[in-house]
Amino acid sequence: MTFRPPQSLSRLDTARGGVNVLEYELMAERADALGRHGLKVEKALAALNGYDASKHGPSVRQRLLDEAADAVWAFLIQREICGLRDSRDAVRRYGIPKEVMARVGIVRKG
Repeated sequence: MTFRPPQSLSRLDTARGGVNVLEYELMAERADALGRHGLKVEKALAALNGYDASKHGPSVRQRLLDEAADAVWAFLIQREICGLRDSRDAVRRYGIPKEVMARVGIVRKG
């Protein structure tokens, strides 16, 4: 039985026909980081969707919006590191509200 790496890894072939192990490990780390960032986005959006105006003031909602925007920003940056340039699909899949997207990338004073 022979091993044939996926075609997406074809650029990782060395001159001898083997796979560059370091590059493969880096790709795996990028993919793992992307998954972790995706989970953070899901958690932040769930917290935002769970906001109850009758229990909390508007400052809590603003904080939740900021946290969601920061999580989305980090996620989109990680997607670009992985070579995924178009964010429209991610915005659709995660159901990221326009209100959150409007805050992405804004640096706030601490």
